[in-house]
Amino acid sequence: MQQSHRSDPRILNRRTLENDHRYLAKLLRPGLSVLDVGCGTGAITAGIAEAVGPRGFVIGVDRDEANLELARSEHPAVPNLRLEHADATTLTFEAQFDIVTAARTFQWVSDPALAISRMKAALKPSGRLVVLDYNLAANKWEPDPPAEFRDFYAAFLAWQKANLWDNYMADHIPELFQSAGLIEIENHVQDEIAERGCPHFDQHANLWFWVIETIGERIVEAGSLNRSQLQAAAECYEPWTQTELMKQALRMRTVVGTKKPA
Repeated sequence: MQQSHRSDPRILNRRTLENDHRYLAKLLRPGLSVLDVGCGTGAITAGIAEAVGPRGFVIGVDRDEANLELARSEHPAVPNLRLEHADATTLTFEAQFDIVTAARTFQWVSDPALAISRMKAALKPSGRLVVLDYNLAANKWEPDPPAEFRDFYAAFLAWQKANLWDNYMADHIPELFQSAGLIEIENHVQDEIAERGCPHFDQHANLWFWVIETIGERIVEAGSLNRSQLQAAAECYEPWTQTELMKQALRMRTVVGTKKPA
């Protein structure tokens, strides 16, 4: 049975516009209107609001009300930012925004073509759609992780696939943009590379420990993993990152497309 998903606030809150949605940061200018789809706890969204300044405005939407409440408590005094409950596939905005964006959202969307259609509708003519996402099945660690974590990760990918969530989402976005009638499509590699010794290495490595904690039970309930395998993955992963992990490469792309002029 297909499930919805709530991302861990510990993962969401550590992100920033400049570090974690880098290509979008280059496109933002004062006065722009922006819709951020799948805004989570608002960490990146607040950065967008700051970048477009008081003459611009930003609406962040998310389908998880708990994360929206965290976003409202974290960013209560941003005058040009509004946060609303909405799903990417049921957006009702029409020709309101210069930029519509989603970062790490489509990996949890079972009908990305519909989401792109609704996001395109929200754009003004000549507006730009900017989507950043993973190729989860292409992620790499050096050296190879322990077998217990490899078992967990294989089960995680199987759980994703069973929910109709695309483990090569980033690779498929350009074709989806083209099918939606977007033009001037650009495809930018935006891999997240963390090597031992770099700033925030531990935070990047811990992402998967948090995923084990947050999603593990649901994967067990779905039958892709048993509880002893989950416990073994949880017990081995963090010590391995602290002693042996040298490099983590999360494969990502930012795809940009433009709505045709009126």
